[in-house]
Amino acid sequence: MADVSDEGINQAYLDVRSDKSDTNWLLLDYESDRSDKLVVTKTGTRGLAELRDALDDSKASYAYARVTYSNDKESRREKFILAVWIGSGCKVMRKAKISVHAANVKQVLRVYSIEVAAREKDDLKEEPIISRLRKVSDPELPTVAYPH
Repeated sequence: MADVSDEGINQAYLDVRSDKSDTNWLLLDYESDRSDKLVVTKTGTRGLAELRDALDDSKASYAYARVTYSNDKESRREKFILAVWIGSGCKVMRKAKISVHAANVKQVLRVYSIEVAAREKDDLKEEPIISRLRKVSDPELPTVAYPH
């Protein structure tokens, strides 16, 4: 089980979600190689390109980001993504715990449209992610109930 109790995680999450903040991503890393405690190691204001630069190939990390895009000249949409990063040099024992730890992270970084499994930095390029975001259903639309 991952320790996601650090108050800084929730504060950074609220900051990324806030319309009043320029912060649009956060990065969670393990406190040390032997620890299962996650802490906020970086935040940023320059989007997915800046987030990609912050990733370390020797680590497993969790990222949460606000992605802004438009479908036409008049619309602007903001969606959130959760990325699970496993760098190519990540240790085997750390990799083995990722799926269980990701469930703990999802309890804190709760609201997102898509999850991105990132093994290479290019997995976090903006265009493919925006394409995926456009395909997901719009949570603002009412759900239709069909009679049984």
